[in-house]
Amino acid sequence: MALEVKELKTDFHNDWCVGCGDFGILNAIHMALAGLGKQRHEIAMFSGIGCSGKTPHWINTYGFHTLHGRGLPFAIGAKLANPELTVVCVGGDGDGYGIGAAHFLNSGRRNVDITYIVFDNGVYGLTKGQASPTLHRGEKPKSLPLPNINDNNNPLAVALCSGYTFIARGYSYDVKHLKDLILRGINHKGFALIDVLQPCPTYNNLQTKEWFEGIVEDEETGARVKGNPRVYKLEESGYDPVVKNPANLEEVEHKMSQAFLKTQEWGDRIPIGVLYQIDQPDYGARIAQRMPSYAKVSPAKMPFYDLATGKTTTDITPLLKDFQVV
Repeated sequence: MALEVKELKTDFHNDWCVGCGDFGILNAIHMALAGLGKQRHEIAMFSGIGCSGKTPHWINTYGFHTLHGRGLPFAIGAKLANPELTVVCVGGDGDGYGIGAAHFLNSGRRNVDITYIVFDNGVYGLTKGQASPTLHRGEKPKSLPLPNINDNNNPLAVALCSGYTFIARGYSYDVKHLKDLILRGINHKGFALIDVLQPCPTYNNLQTKEWFEGIVEDEETGARVKGNPRVYKLEESGYDPVVKNPANLEEVEHKMSQAFLKTQEWGDRIPIGVLYQIDQPDYGARIAQRMPSYAKVSPAKMPFYDLATGKTTTDITPLLKDFQVV
């Protein structure tokens, strides 16, 4: 019997700031996992350090709160050890694109079948609002004494150039749309990145809910009215991100080029949705081709100890043969 959203919520007290976009992302994850039709033990959540790092505490599955910037290698290790697991890793823009940048970059070329959700608010929310790698140069949120002196990273463009096979962006206050993106990312066979734009009401007074959604104050009445929203859905504009024939290099180049142009949009128009998707052999399939024994039984299910005799039952001979160079 499939899990319901209420079964995925834990009893731990959620202590994010009031109005934080993290709540919308958490709700979207709950809804997406409930829509998978899987059991609790078939799902594993991983996180690094930061406000987003607390996410596994509030999702009633296997959860691992790991080290700063190191959520991805833990998640990748779990997936390779047990390919039957649905593995989701979460992290912040500082955690994933800052200290974890090397893991973020190199994960693309491996194409492990996991989903990586990044809570992107432009600041280090847990450590009092320092500029994160995604804050643009010249911007000065209220947490900074002077404008940011560094240029920003463009994580979606980096992912595109690094070999990611599913690249998407969501918005934390559009929970239904984000839920659909997460489900699509999980069901994609390969590495899926979902960068989620989310306001930080405590430290970032620039990219607020009002800023993203075009909410302004009427000069005459003082009422809050909705103007032109900055975020727009790619699918509603007729945009097609999917490479139909991965062997067609001309098509691949076209889809990558259009995706790259979308990664450059910021300011008055910010796209959300899937920017790029292509089917490529995932890392598990590559290992199975190199090591036939991996395809027969996953490492997590290998019997290695006999309780009755107290002796090891592991036979690594097939593994050694796989590694043998003739």
